[in-house]
Amino acid sequence: MGNDGFAELLSGISDAIWAPMAYVVLGLGVAYSFATKFVQFRRIPDMLRQLRETHHGEEGGGLTSFQALVLALASRVGVGSIAGVATAVSAGGPGALVWMAVTGLVGCTVGYAEATLSQAFKRQVQDEDRRKANEDIGGMPYYIKYGLKLPKIGALVAVLGVIGYGFIFPGFQVSTIASSAELAFNLPNWVPAVVVTALIALVIFGGTTRIVKVTQALVPALAIGYLVLALAVIFINISSVPQAVVLIFQSAVGIHPVLGGIAGAAVAWGVRRAVFASSNGLGEATFAAAAARTSHPGKQGLVQTFSIYIDVLLICMATGLMMVVSGKFNVADGSGGYLVNNLPGVPVGANWVQESIDTLLPGWGAGFVAVAVLLFGFTCLLAYFYVANSNLLYLLDGKQGHAWKTVLKIGTMAIVFFGSIVNAQLIWAAGDIGLGLIAWVNLICLAFLFPLVRKIYGDYERQRKLGLDPTFDPKALGIEGAEFWEHQNEKSASPVKQ
Repeated sequence: MGNDGFAELLSGISDAIWAPMAYVVLGLGVAYSFATKFVQFRRIPDMLRQLRETHHGEEGGGLTSFQALVLALASRVGVGSIAGVATAVSAGGPGALVWMAVTGLVGCTVGYAEATLSQAFKRQVQDEDRRKANEDIGGMPYYIKYGLKLPKIGALVAVLGVIGYGFIFPGFQVSTIASSAELAFNLPNWVPAVVVTALIALVIFGGTTRIVKVTQALVPALAIGYLVLALAVIFINISSVPQAVVLIFQSAVGIHPVLGGIAGAAVAWGVRRAVFASSNGLGEATFAAAAARTSHPGKQGLVQTFSIYIDVLLICMATGLMMVVSGKFNVADGSGGYLVNNLPGVPVGANWVQESIDTLLPGWGAGFVAVAVLLFGFTCLLAYFYVANSNLLYLLDGKQGHAWKTVLKIGTMAIVFFGSIVNAQLIWAAGDIGLGLIAWVNLICLAFLFPLVRKIYGDYERQRKLGLDPTFDPKALGIEGAEFWEHQNEKSASPVKQ
């Protein structure tokens, strides 16, 4: 079996893993939405208020909520928010955008649950690098071990996380970076491979503090710049907006005369790409959520819910609307042909966004998108390393492990380089499988942790209704394993020495 045949085999396995999982995320999101009385809508003012909070606790330490948001966004907003949206429109028609938005609005409570649990079961950091960055540590393996009392499953997830985020998943980002650079600047793949590898090395060898500083500087500027550009493209095509809106909604509900027959694909691909692009339910953002210092886990749950809004409802929707309003998209019929063929011969992906931008600035689209993909991809690579390193620290359990940390850094640099030059389909398929396996374990655990999330949510709501700034006391709620919070509460209760 050649590389192409092997890639096809992996793609088939990937589809089998992801096709049902997207609906599981949506279903779990619906369940959490009802359980929390749609907290994602009711508590939007709290989300915004929390982003302005700079409280670090009595002795300092921890990221601010805004820093944790930015770090989480670095993993959420990657090439999936550009190339992935084009894939959804290609396979499901413009109506897929509606189902992406619905999934973002309803499914974001899964992100709320992940972040809340990450905060509840985080630990005081022992790693020297993280101590310098003043961070707490937690995430998927921690709430599986301490919340579900399943340490072996926690260790399994951590091992998969180290391998996936350290040695496989970065290939997603660099593969798209390389292809965009080749189209825009006619660069051979090895050139972006060398550039991105050097940049990654410069940051990750500078420690966690440098990762946080770089993402904090890049992510907000990138998001705002990309949205401004998208709005400009939409404005220049303003006369097409009413027709585009009608097309999107008719395609979504299956009443469009041409695209009505693929309404099921619109739902499937809208849900799937919203989950993939936002990493909602996949556990990526749990490590950033745990790093923040706040007074109640529910607060960080709201912050991470807001990060999904930014990614799916702003970045992804901006990408999709650019393409549809400018007419720069195709829709496949599932049999090798096209129902809509506005861009003959132009492959699906970031190229469609390039064509859309060309309607605003002819000849500049390819360059703009190549730079955007490079920067979005770069920040996502930093977030991936942060996730891999957090999983490694869980496995080291307080040990120094300098050799393992060095192996992880070198492995990340290797996949960043080789991901640019090997078979792109192979990279994506292998990465999809690994990410899907981690996600399935995480989602099953989130289902079992449902009562615990509801209890923490209820405690937050009770205190808010009393007009209090919520604080977390796990012992009062009968929650075991929340060692960090027990220690913090004991320190607060101790008499002050004179």
